[in-house]
Amino acid sequence: MRILSGIQPSGALHLGNYFGMMKPAIELQAQGEAFYFIADYHSMTSLFDAAQRRRNTVDVALDFLACGLDPRRSVFFRQSDVPEVAELTWMLSTVTPMGLLERCHSYKDKKAKLAGDDLDRVNHGLFAYPVLMAADILIYDSNVVPVGRDQKQHVEVTRDIAIKFNNLYGETFVIPEPRIRDEVAVVPGTDGQKMSKSYGNTIEIFGEEQALRKKVMSIVMDSRTPQEPKPDAERNNAIQLLNLVAPGEVARDYLERLRAGGLGYGDLKKALFGHYWDCFAAARQRRAELASNLDHVEDVLRTGAEKARAQAGVVLRRAKQAAGI
Repeated sequence: MRILSGIQPSGALHLGNYFGMMKPAIELQAQGEAFYFIADYHSMTSLFDAAQRRRNTVDVALDFLACGLDPRRSVFFRQSDVPEVAELTWMLSTVTPMGLLERCHSYKDKKAKLAGDDLDRVNHGLFAYPVLMAADILIYDSNVVPVGRDQKQHVEVTRDIAIKFNNLYGETFVIPEPRIRDEVAVVPGTDGQKMSKSYGNTIEIFGEEQALRKKVMSIVMDSRTPQEPKPDAERNNAIQLLNLVAPGEVARDYLERLRAGGLGYGDLKKALFGHYWDCFAAARQRRAELASNLDHVEDVLRTGAEKARAQAGVVLRRAKQAAGI
């Protein structure tokens, strides 16, 4: 089984990234042949600072390696270090109906958000994002693509494109399957919405202690007093985050105390910060070690790209031969 997943270097990685994508990807290393990439081409649809992209790319590599990605068990690389993916993107675009892309929820949502600000930012890359994503998946003969529910449609688009190409030119691409982890709920941000850089409500995996403590203490709560029972305590933002970073029995204890009444929100947030900080203690130490040896990190990405290109070349040659190129 070949597993494929990627993450954009569009900003500091946060708890939503970790529990939604990184942790599942790291766990999947033991279940198959994993290809994981830093999607720097994808980041170009919304990030236009070249220096920032380079810094973010290094940070994503550090974060992933610190959190447990093992380059001996998976192929880890920069997307742009595999130029074959751009060539395949063009080939796939010639069999992709415009209507298929126009129906993509992600494009429609982003276009709606940008409409009030600057429609010039609704670029072709944003529109054609699913075709590049399809190339990312198909060029490695991927069988399984772990995604959140908001990305499931893009894997379905990939399947549609691959089937269309196969029907036109003969069996060329492996048809991938999305893998959705139903047990992972949407990770709430500090304002209760889905944690997202675009909402400005993130709690980063790594960062300066005081700044992160301030973010945790700013989590939005309702106006009920500590003494009031909270029968809906499981919906509390801090409780939902505590469920992710604390041992199960600890999270259940705070849930019951909040439900019964008598637990102050400030005390709950302090407990959340403590468990969150402890949850990533070993990873912080590992990250500091990696940051002091960036040559090693670059070597990991370079070696990963060589392995990825070897596989990408096989698939691209197969696609070109099928299409008469």
